[in-house]
Amino acid sequence: MKTIFRTYQFELKPTQEQKVLLDKHFGCIRYVYNYFLNERKEQYQADKKSDNYYKQAATLTELKKKEETAWLKEVNSQSLQFALRCLDTAYVNFFRGNAKFPRFKSKKNKNSFTVPQFAKLENGRFFAPKFKDGIKCIIHREVKGEIGKCTLSKTPTGKYFVSILSEEQYQPKEKTGAVCGIDLGLKDLAITSDGIKFKNNRYTKKYERDLAKAQKHLSRKQKGSNSFERQRRKVAKIHEKISNTRQDVLHKVSHQLVSDYDLIALEDLNVKGMMSNRKLSKHIADASWGTFVRFLEYKADWNDKQVVKINRFYPSSKTCNVCGWINQDLNLSVREWTCKNGHHLDRDENAAKNILNEGLKIISSGTGDYTGGDLNKTLATKHKSVKPEAHLFLANGQFTDLTDDTW
Repeated sequence: MKTIFRTYQFELKPTQEQKVLLDKHFGCIRYVYNYFLNERKEQYQADKKSDNYYKQAATLTELKKKEETAWLKEVNSQSLQFALRCLDTAYVNFFRGNAKFPRFKSKKNKNSFTVPQFAKLENGRFFAPKFKDGIKCIIHREVKGEIGKCTLSKTPTGKYFVSILSEEQYQPKEKTGAVCGIDLGLKDLAITSDGIKFKNNRYTKKYERDLAKAQKHLSRKQKGSNSFERQRRKVAKIHEKISNTRQDVLHKVSHQLVSDYDLIALEDLNVKGMMSNRKLSKHIADASWGTFVRFLEYKADWNDKQVVKINRFYPSSKTCNVCGWINQDLNLSVREWTCKNGHHLDRDENAAKNILNEGLKIISSGTGDYTGGDLNKTLATKHKSVKPEAHLFLANGQFTDLTDDTW
């Protein structure tokens, strides 16, 4: 058994009065965060220094006493303090170089606030400070551990959710002794070295006609009107449908892989850099490689299994996994090829096997650095986001029809 932190998300069904109080919390948290962010910016511009959390917490107390901001007393004081904590953390991360400068919160985005303590689930209701009667909650699974901080949120579709952080004891899955390499793609989401292919369902493409139609109707509505708000929610529901179905598949695939294999090797792709390619950015975003890898990593960590990343510039698709010959002329349109020694290869399966072999080398050498293979230095420095063969494809002007059957 090991201790893990797991997040449970449940939908809330608040009454009309509770909705008003929840919206007050969202507004007050946003106001406090933006007010003190602006204060810090002004102080830094004037004196090259700004107040820390403790000074701003004292200022918040004085703010509640003022008549014009006395409405801050209507919400949970600990949630307001937690907003200041979040702002302080954002500042620390910025000056350490770990994040960008904090931005002002907007009510147009997902609204949320955190209850640090004194929250509980009981008799199908969620209880927290200021919500003594409890909010009806759809509890679809048991929270096994001790309840920690809880975050309440409102989606663009108008739904309310609570995310509960729980510290619990977890029994890792049994070891299988199996290993695999994974080649991420667009036609298939993931191809393993065992030849198993997980289909990429392309949810954005599936719903893009409905989405375009809904957005067209929205563009013809008058902003601020009731009909505009109704149509905006219809658009948001389509986006929510795409996001939920995609996340469901990514969770299921990552769970299956971690259950079946003790070691998983994959490429350390620069997804953010690849998104700059305007011909493929929509399809890459729809595949959600970054989210998929993140799911694999935390599930592998829970189950004491390994995920190893190889160098993104290793020519996994070009190299024959049998004899090691490198096909320098291979481009993205070729899905099957034969090496000079007569080995017939499926492009994706071959890449997955090479990724596995390279991952095993990294494990045996005890280093995460890729040291083998020749690589064009110009490609490595100029285009750090795509595989080497993709650069040749771009240079030859062959990136014209990669939306459906390529990758």
